[in-house]
Amino acid sequence: MIETHRMPTSWLTKVPAITATFWVIKVLSTTVGETFADYLSVNVGLGPLVTDAIMLTVLAVALAVQFRTTRYTPWIYWLCVVLVSIVGTQITDFLTDTLGVPLHVSTIAFAVILAVVFFAWYRQERTLAIASIDTPRREAFYWGAILTTFALGTAAGDLATEALSLGFRNGTLIFGALILLTWIAKRAGAGVVLTFWIAYVLTRPLGASLGDLLTQSKDFGGLALGASTTSLLFFALILVLVTREQVMVSRHGLTAKGAEPAGGYRSDYAWAASGVVVVAAAGFLLSTMAAPSGSSGSSVSSGTTTAVHPTTALGDVSSFVVIAEGVKTKVDAGDLAGGKTSVKELEVAWDSAEAGLKPRDPAKWGTLDGEIDTVLTSLRASKPTQTESTAALTALIGTLNTYDGV
Repeated sequence: MIETHRMPTSWLTKVPAITATFWVIKVLSTTVGETFADYLSVNVGLGPLVTDAIMLTVLAVALAVQFRTTRYTPWIYWLCVVLVSIVGTQITDFLTDTLGVPLHVSTIAFAVILAVVFFAWYRQERTLAIASIDTPRREAFYWGAILTTFALGTAAGDLATEALSLGFRNGTLIFGALILLTWIAKRAGAGVVLTFWIAYVLTRPLGASLGDLLTQSKDFGGLALGASTTSLLFFALILVLVTREQVMVSRHGLTAKGAEPAGGYRSDYAWAASGVVVVAAAGFLLSTMAAPSGSSGSSVSSGTTTAVHPTTALGDVSSFVVIAEGVKTKVDAGDLAGGKTSVKELEVAWDSAEAGLKPRDPAKWGTLDGEIDTVLTSLRASKPTQTESTAALTALIGTLNTYDGV
């Protein structure tokens, strides 16, 4: 049994054993973290600033609880990982979307910050071993590194899949292959600490690419499960795997350093493989059951324009034309309040399709993104005017139709 009368400053290890189940939960947590933040910001309508403030506050509380524990507690640890995933992503998105920092600059900056964290960590503790997270200072370095890896993984992943136009399908394959190569390098004798942190960084873009693959419209090459369904599926799997971890810790105690995980490697691999099989099977079945997404080749008629919109370099943009024209119809009739309500659909649809659209033509996507922001700003102004809103919508619809077929 594990001692329960230790001094408060004498900690047991504060992090889980690095097993197959660990990596499965890590990837699932990454996807849930990103989709949940987007859901709060866009679908719920809290906006990025409010969402950032909420997530930072919740993360601070969760880390305070984590630091007060004296041993690895699965549900607390993985809650912190999910929240760090959200905040790390938000930091990069804030730099890119709000401050306009190029992705290659933020990628380099976060890589340098991570190197500084590791340098300070090693200089103070003379070790970077994950199994040695058993003092408050080492845990502080650990979570600082974790947060930086999420920010770095977000920037590097976005740089690869968007700026380099790899797309989420190629991103899933490429980042998965890089993690496999990292595992092979470890088996061949590469440093355990080095390969762990490389894999940890790579799981962030892998999780994001996998999430996009499951959530994106079939028109863009995704499986059209939607963010809500994907998040619920992944959250349920995380809950099952973390509950199992909590039970194993309670039943067998903490895994000794260097020892096999509680229950043995065979049990661990079985649970990890089961999680992968569930994701694959559910993704296939739900995608097969999903109604066709998009409206390629369909006629668009909303009272303003009637046209057939074939698939373009960006993908089929006809659905955005339909929504924009619907909003414009209300604005033209003087119903600015109705237009403001309806434009929410445009915002959600556009943000949801970003991962599928942007890699196809980043320049044209950027132009449309800017024009949609102008529409949102005009309708959400404290005193919106019909003239400005109509002009913004007319420009957007014109650009969408101009890009159509290009």
